[in-house]
Amino acid sequence: MDVTENNFEAAVIDRSHSLPVVVDFWADWCGPCRQLGPVLEREASKRSGRLELVKLDVDANPALSKSYGIQGIPAVKAFSKGLVTAEFVGAQPAAAVARFLDSLLPSEAVQLAQKGDEVSLRHALELEPGLADAAIKLARVLRGRGQKDEALDILGNVRGSFAAEGLAARIRLERAAVLDLSGAFAALDAGDNEQALDGLIEAITPARGSRDEIRRVVVGILDELGLDDPLATRSRTRLASALY
Repeated sequence: MDVTENNFEAAVIDRSHSLPVVVDFWADWCGPCRQLGPVLEREASKRSGRLELVKLDVDANPALSKSYGIQGIPAVKAFSKGLVTAEFVGAQPAAAVARFLDSLLPSEAVQLAQKGDEVSLRHALELEPGLADAAIKLARVLRGRGQKDEALDILGNVRGSFAAEGLAARIRLERAAVLDLSGAFAALDAGDNEQALDGLIEAITPARGSRDEIRRVVVGILDELGLDDPLATRSRTRLASALY
């Protein structure tokens, strides 16, 4: 598929939120481009449905070429979630192209986590014990069954995830039963994030010893809402006021 400056936003940026999009920046006069193109097409076709390959003529689309810093061609850039996540320049052998494309695809563990059932989640964590998405999903299942120790063990393998830290903090708060946060947690389980955040943030001031655990729960919720969510933006300001 050929893309231009007119449809690049839809065909590449928007589409990359659903699956990886690989852009081959090329030109008709470029010998290495003609060498690489068929290799890219052949390898991409083997991964059809899991990624997409598009071609962009740099001569016909100079503004896009400039905005993505194209200085030599062929230049190949992979987009995911609207951003360039991997790239290479110059003609490459088929094996190197295959490795590049495979690196863009979700691992077996990630694919298992996306299924969401308990068997798949456990298998995913056998492959990648620190996979946050799988750990959080499975920990929620276990918490719901009252298996809180196992849930905490699973979450303890995850590093760098505010959502995982927040869920672990919630479980510890529920076990300690020092504060009655049942209303806030019930709202959270019902999908009412605003009421949940209100209750949790209001509980921070008198909580004293539990302040940091409640903060972790709140930060975990905000992390899952995302940076641009209006509720998250308001709640961050309220959280800062409650803490400091």
